[in-house]
Amino acid sequence: MSSIRGIACALLAGMLAFVAVAQARQLTGQDYARAVRFLPQDADPLVDHDVQRVAWLDATHFWYIDHDASGDRVLEMDAATGKVAPAFDQARLAAALGNARGKPVDALRWPRRFDVRALPGGDLDVQLGGKWYRCDLSGAGECTRRDKLLKTGKEPGALSPNGRLLAFVRDWNLWVRDLATGNETQLTTDGVKDYGYATQNAGWIHGDGAVVRWSPDSTRIATYRQDQRKVGEMYTVDTRVGHPKLSAWKYPLPGDKHVFMIEPVVIDVATGKLVRLKMEPEQRLSSLCDQLACDERQPYTWSDVKWAPDSRTFALVSTSRDRQHEWFRVADARTGGVRTAFESSTGQYYESGHGRVNWQYLPEAGQAIWPSEQTDWANLYLYDLKTGKELHPVTTGTGAVDEVLYLDRATRTLWFVATGRTPGMNPYYRQLFKVDIDTGKTVLLTPEDADHTITMSPDGKYFVDAYSTPTAPPVTVLRDARDGHVIATVAVADISRLKAAGWVPPIPFTVKARDGKTTLYGMMFKPTNFDPAKKYPIVDYVYPGPQTGSVRGRSFLAARGDNQALAELGFIVVAIDGMGTPWRSRSFHHYWYGDMGDDTLPDQVAGIRELATRYKWIDLDRVGIWGHSGGGNATADAMFRYPDFFKVGWAESGNHDNRDYENDWGEKYQGLLVTNKDGTTNYDNQANEDIAKNLKGHLMLVHGQIDDNVPTSNTYLVVDALIKANKDFDMMILPNEHHGYGKDTPYVMRRRWDYFVRYLAGNTPPHQYMIPSPKTGD
Repeated sequence: MSSIRGIACALLAGMLAFVAVAQARQLTGQDYARAVRFLPQDADPLVDHDVQRVAWLDATHFWYIDHDASGDRVLEMDAATGKVAPAFDQARLAAALGNARGKPVDALRWPRRFDVRALPGGDLDVQLGGKWYRCDLSGAGECTRRDKLLKTGKEPGALSPNGRLLAFVRDWNLWVRDLATGNETQLTTDGVKDYGYATQNAGWIHGDGAVVRWSPDSTRIATYRQDQRKVGEMYTVDTRVGHPKLSAWKYPLPGDKHVFMIEPVVIDVATGKLVRLKMEPEQRLSSLCDQLACDERQPYTWSDVKWAPDSRTFALVSTSRDRQHEWFRVADARTGGVRTAFESSTGQYYESGHGRVNWQYLPEAGQAIWPSEQTDWANLYLYDLKTGKELHPVTTGTGAVDEVLYLDRATRTLWFVATGRTPGMNPYYRQLFKVDIDTGKTVLLTPEDADHTITMSPDGKYFVDAYSTPTAPPVTVLRDARDGHVIATVAVADISRLKAAGWVPPIPFTVKARDGKTTLYGMMFKPTNFDPAKKYPIVDYVYPGPQTGSVRGRSFLAARGDNQALAELGFIVVAIDGMGTPWRSRSFHHYWYGDMGDDTLPDQVAGIRELATRYKWIDLDRVGIWGHSGGGNATADAMFRYPDFFKVGWAESGNHDNRDYENDWGEKYQGLLVTNKDGTTNYDNQANEDIAKNLKGHLMLVHGQIDDNVPTSNTYLVVDALIKANKDFDMMILPNEHHGYGKDTPYVMRRRWDYFVRYLAGNTPPHQYMIPSPKTGD
């Protein structure tokens, strides 16, 4: 009887294997070509009148690009009247730029890396392809590379408020360049290698830029001298015929005795007089991010320094190495005197905002506005600078104050972007509010149930609001900042061409977190030829945070990476913002502080299981996962920690052990490195190499050979552990690529598609399909 049962089982297994083989299919180039249509390079141009980026020229004029099937129009709106006119003669500018660059510029196709600034006298400064040009459109029209016009150096730097001077670093010293004449003045002379002024180096980011804070009257510069002489080094070696190039730079790791130290100074630009602040050297840390210039809208600006309007004093915030203690200090620019007005301590780590530093300096009133999560939500509080005492809350209630956009000192009114403050609305949708600093009276200025992208005018009287959802394209309007009323409609996006090309919107969803109580928000992507009668493998795109999440924002995007493109190849693709990611409460964001090996993975597993219960067409036996950087770390972690759940993983450029990554990151989210007597450490719980022996499925490890953000050694640690455990795995090292894959991005994407098609779906990909490289327009 047992033998008969055995034969029957064998026949059944054979039949199931036959069915599996019969269901497997050969994908074609046409299948991949259809997927390519859903990539940003193909999908984005099909959205007409999508105006989510504007740039203010002055207090009442801003320019923007309005795009449709006929091309791009660069327009300028007068906020006072609502009238629109061409910002400049596009054909003439394109011709002049083409002559200056030695290659044609399409007047109707302006790239995303395009910027234009009006100068006194009518000239334009234009950024194209990463280069700046000075353009005179009078007469025949002529553009000249700005660095050639100046006949001086090409160093990047920080522009003064009056637009006349550029502060930059050369040979470890700070200089200023007069943009009108090209004349240069050396402000410091004692800077030497690894002990210089305004040094941009933060380990994971390093370059020639200057980090400074100009005074409002453009007469003084607050900066620092950075001591990195004893800091350990990081290395990369490139690939070439002949001797390779070794690159070395300072890069501290968690637990290192020597880290970047800065000595704050103030420099009078006219006289060159340097005043050292009367304070001990402090660590090069920010109250917001892991570099000093945190705001991408103000590159090269020291974010934790804010001047008084009269340019006589400034406030600066200092941060402890464990990120749990802050000092609010006030400095006299003439004498260098410094006093600590108040201190703030918090468990785990402190952040002064999300997107920009939110604290404010009100010297005329002897006050400061200080962000705090003391109620579990990010709110603002008014402090007395004489007593150091908290006076009262400026904002209250649930929801997070993310970004302070404008402070009107005369009316003591503050405008801020917040999430989660409107009941019943998606808690990730951003809205703009204004609040009276003294009374706390708060007014909502953007009531639409949508995510709002706000760009305020320099004087805070107007703002441009582009509001949308993941499924509804943006409406862009000009609003009055006093009450939010709409002055003019800038553009209403049209996705008719996008829909005609087969686009379908992603599907927002909610699931419960690991605790069975907390609501998580995610996005699902199904193939456009979806058949509910089929069973689909599922791929989880993951980024664990803590500084951002997996979903990639809640505004409208024609394409969110390659999520929809991958879905077209026969997958359900999901992205879930698990616990530990931002824009929610402090307890949500800090959930796995000190246990970075968590990586939101319990929430990813719980969410996918719930979706599979809800939708029978999800095949829970075929779950894949992939991510880049922190997502690469989480992917390998998932394959090792949940080897019976995740069957296929694609891990790109992962920081697999934060002891091998820059110290700011690990020490902020994992804590200071502690080594116990038995040799174990508090970082062991996040080291992927320690659990690599658990691998069961298919894992691809990818890394750029000269990654100067996450050192390639992070991946080699995992590789070494897998070899020692006798595990099969795949690896791809990209010669001469950094943290982003640049020219190799299409190749890596195609290989990733192939990997999931072959190992998760059980199908055969087309042979060496070539994904076209995006056209940059540069």
